Amino acid sequence: MPDKLSIKPNISQLRKEYTLSSLDKRNTTSDPLDQFRLWFDQALKAGIEEPNAMTLATVSRDHKPSARIVLLKDIEQGGFVFYTNFNSRKGIQLQLNPSVALVFFWPALERQVRIEGHVARIDDYKASIYFRERPRESQVSAIISPQSQPVPSRKYLEQLQRPANWGRYIVLPQRIAFWQGRYSRLHDRIQYLL
Repeated sequence: MPDKLSIKPNISQLRKEYTLSSLDKRNTTSDPLDQFRLWFDQALKAGIEEPNAMTLATVSRDHKPSARIVLLKDIEQGGFVFYTNFNSRKGIQLQLNPSVALVFFWPALERQVRIEGHVARIDDYKASIYFRERPRESQVSAIISPQSQPVPSRKYLEQLQRPANWGRYIVLPQRIAFWQGRYSRLHDRIQYLL
């Protein structure tokens, strides 16, 4: 009998039939943020692990795309809020080009939400409040995240003030597309445009 690890899957044959639900314009809200909140609440109730995990796609100075997972921390002022280091690779890319895309994928619900828009930095006051609410380990990580660079003193680390290079961004959507998986790849999609 062959070892299971030596069996190579035929990737082209990997397939899942989506049968849980459908998406109909008559059953959606007129406001895409309300529709997102409805789906997000359903993801929470379904017990999906980290339903706020989203892919954030940015573009580099030389027009190369870059994507990573970040966490949604709020929905406010007509947009989607996350926190990051302004001097990180994504922070620098966001400064160079504010056009971004977000993707939420909740496979247990056979759903996806795609968001395209522009990002903007928003108020430091709420970033400071959120920073104080974070676990101590996360605070320390944010402070010392500029790898291999010296810090002024031990006291500097123990004060745990929000560093000036760490804060909030908001993605202001121009397009939001809701996708519900359906049988035989006849998926339902509803798109909202600004």
